[in-house]
Amino acid sequence: MTTLQPIIGVAANERRDAGGEMGHMAISYNPSGYIKAVQLVGGLPIMLPIGDPMNAKRYVSMIDKLVLAGGQNVAPEFYGEVETIKSNDYNRERDAFEIALINEAIKQNKPILGVCRGMQLANVALGGSLNQNTPNHWQSTPITQTSHDVLINNASPLMKIYGQKAQVNSFHRQSLKQIAPQLEIIAKSIGDDVIEAVQSTDPNLRFLGVQWHPDFMYNVRDEDLAFFRYAVYHL
Repeated sequence: MTTLQPIIGVAANERRDAGGEMGHMAISYNPSGYIKAVQLVGGLPIMLPIGDPMNAKRYVSMIDKLVLAGGQNVAPEFYGEVETIKSNDYNRERDAFEIALINEAIKQNKPILGVCRGMQLANVALGGSLNQNTPNHWQSTPITQTSHDVLINNASPLMKIYGQKAQVNSFHRQSLKQIAPQLEIIAKSIGDDVIEAVQSTDPNLRFLGVQWHPDFMYNVRDEDLAFFRYAVYHL
């Protein structure tokens, strides 16, 4: 009997100008780390392009699990605040579409994995808020190197993957502030207590979010590939 591969929908990003080498065209894309990692562990990834939130129900019905990738900052109006820092790094159309995906995934009982921005947006969609500026959490070293330590809760699934103390990479300006009622903190950075991972406490919501980027590390560290294996088969 052939076992069907889990279909993993990865919410896509957009770039309005892909640069001179690509004729300055606009592109829809997924960072390849998500695609390659899901493929390596035996999943079948598909891209969910930014579009009309009304289409979220159909998209989610086509997948087994939803992945919310990294990317732009979440626009402050989605968590009831005004912009306090100067930034052009927003895509409100993406915010609205992915919030619709989150809400529909919950309705259809599909697990959700959030990475970096993805964790932040899920927290917002569930009623939480964000710090608009988090100092010292955008590393200057290569993406496949770690830059700080995190302390992981013993009762979390991440403990079995990374251990109680782990080194992670860091590429974010926003961070979780008020935690959504359905979530609990399962990891914090050592030294400044920035929230680095959360999971759902609601039996009707299967969600895991991390602030670091396993998608940058999956091919250089076993733990990060194991993270995707957990997400594809056990989340």
